[in-house]
Amino acid sequence: MYHQPVLLHESIDLLNIQPNGTYIDVTFGGGGHSLEILRRLGEKGRLIAFDRDADARENKIADDRLTLISSDFKFIEKEITNRNIGQIDGILADFGVSSHQFDTAERGFSFRFDAPLDMRMDTSSDFSAVNILNEYEYEEMEKMFRQYGEVPNSRKLSNAILNLRKTEEIKTTFQFEKMIEADCIPKKDRHKYLAQVYQALRIEVNGELDSLRALLEGAVHLLKPGGRMVTIAYHSLEDRLVKHHFRSGNFEDKLEKDFFGNPITPWEILIKRPIEPSEAEIEANPRARSAKLRCAKKLIVER
Repeated sequence: MYHQPVLLHESIDLLNIQPNGTYIDVTFGGGGHSLEILRRLGEKGRLIAFDRDADARENKIADDRLTLISSDFKFIEKEITNRNIGQIDGILADFGVSSHQFDTAERGFSFRFDAPLDMRMDTSSDFSAVNILNEYEYEEMEKMFRQYGEVPNSRKLSNAILNLRKTEEIKTTFQFEKMIEADCIPKKDRHKYLAQVYQALRIEVNGELDSLRALLEGAVHLLKPGGRMVTIAYHSLEDRLVKHHFRSGNFEDKLEKDFFGNPITPWEILIKRPIEPSEAEIEANPRARSAKLRCAKKLIVER
């Protein structure tokens, strides 16, 4: 399977599908969530899906109600506005890397395979993890590992990379791992450490957090009053941005209030605590383990 959709029924239930409504799935992937949305739509319903990964386009569902846009979802407002689609009833975003991307060795997303250090969601881009590891200065590299991967020895790792690349260009996953093995990778929690390093590189290569910010801001403008936004995040950086924006309407979580003491925010949070996968789902799909689902609706009048 290209990708097993996480929290499938929980997420689509929260979208509150109206048969003739217009919905957006900003992370099409294997099409699992999109297929369920289409099942619940009527003949006049419409689904717009986004995916910047060319491989995902091979999964396009043969349905006249579906429009698949080959673009980063950070351009959601521009793409929807240019097509004169009108206001949207609901937006779904599953921010996880697909199983296909992790399991395709040459994509370089996983340290399980010896492959080029790529990590591009959009393979037409000319910027990959190789550029970061061989070209970044110490300050930007250390900040990346610290902020995006929460790597505990980000300073030591960055210095090691700068010293190692003086004698050898860093090109592949196993080569990179071997280069930092002795000085940086802890004997305990080895898998967790490498996952943090790779997460930082992937977020930087694809500008993932900038895309998420643009998506949330665009969603406020596109959703009709009462329209819903459902998100599934897999690490604290993504989840925190969503939580803050849903709560306060900004990413700093600075809650402003009007003259009467009412919070000024475009969102009403519909579930107080994020929904997490059941033990049964985690057993069937271990990659769902860290998923957190949140949902909010656009207020009729922004407070």
